[in-house]
Amino acid sequence: MPNTPATVGAGMTAIAPGKHTQPEDLAEDQTDFAAVGEVVEVPEAWMDAVTGLSGSGPGYVAVLIEALSDGGVAAGLPRAVALQLALQTVRGTAELLQTTGMHPAELKDRVTSPGGTTIAGIAQLEASGFRSGIIEAVRAAADRSRQLSD
Repeated sequence: MPNTPATVGAGMTAIAPGKHTQPEDLAEDQTDFAAVGEVVEVPEAWMDAVTGLSGSGPGYVAVLIEALSDGGVAAGLPRAVALQLALQTVRGTAELLQTTGMHPAELKDRVTSPGGTTIAGIAQLEASGFRSGIIEAVRAAADRSRQLSD
């Protein structure tokens, strides 16, 4: 199951080989899907969770980018500039984390100075339930995937 970023070569595909899958077939599938992004092999039992995270994830990220952009507009930026800043911030952060292997918490700590702007923003995100909202969105989508497969 690839996700929509596969259309620009930046997808994430999870493959759950069946018990009759031959190694050469699995290798061919991995090669095919690697042409449109990254590939991970998972047990079939994880596919609903994959759907909730990676399949639905582009929608969550789009909402995050839209909200960042809206926040920039609310703070006084023109829409085009706010969107450019939001897009590149998300892209650059993802690239940094992927390239370095750094844990997201470490990056957060590196950019969060005592009494600074980042901690003020993070405190507001936490007060608004941002983290739990994302967690629950993934769980709800995984649950819905299970319902649809029954």
